[in-house]
Amino acid sequence: MSEHVGDEPEDEQASGAGEDDEVIFPEQEDGDVAEPELSDLEKARAERDRMRDQLLRIAADFDNFRKRSRKEIEEVRRRTIEDTLREVLPIVDNLERAADAVDGATDVSAVSDGVRMVLRGFDDIANRLGLKRVPTVGNQFDPTCHDAMQQEETNEHAPGTIVSEVVPGYFLGERLLRPAMVVVAKPVSGGGGQRSDADEDGSDGDE
Repeated sequence: MSEHVGDEPEDEQASGAGEDDEVIFPEQEDGDVAEPELSDLEKARAERDRMRDQLLRIAADFDNFRKRSRKEIEEVRRRTIEDTLREVLPIVDNLERAADAVDGATDVSAVSDGVRMVLRGFDDIANRLGLKRVPTVGNQFDPTCHDAMQQEETNEHAPGTIVSEVVPGYFLGERLLRPAMVVVAKPVSGGGGQRSDADEDGSDGDE
């Protein structure tokens, strides 16, 4: 009996000790363990990882944008070529008809009129596309839109004036598509003329 009675305080103490252990605010201990204070190095590494992920996302978005832009540019280019060819094909058809008509033609003027009609059709298409011919004959030579193929001595035109056109040039809108190839006037060389006059004077004196 005495031993049994003596054991009760130990049980109560053990029980009391257990209650004391539960009252030690376990939540605060768990909280302190779950949210430790980060060191400066760990914060820097976390910021580095965040910025790296952000840069990777930006690089991926830019790559997708570049691919979409390239595809859109190719699509616009393809449609532009298609629209231009669709305008030009009627001219090819008319030229083929003119070529067929030449084989059995007896009236040259009729063939000539047919070719001029094709050229008028080209002019109409060129106007719709914004294609303009570079002015040449009678205008001053402009190196920005003219290519001088040769110079021609003449007193009928001022030096630098275009006297003839070899190959026409064209503007597409405000942009030069092809320069015009032209012949440009230059002053007549006076040396040969003066020698000729002197020779005539000399021959007159001899007579």
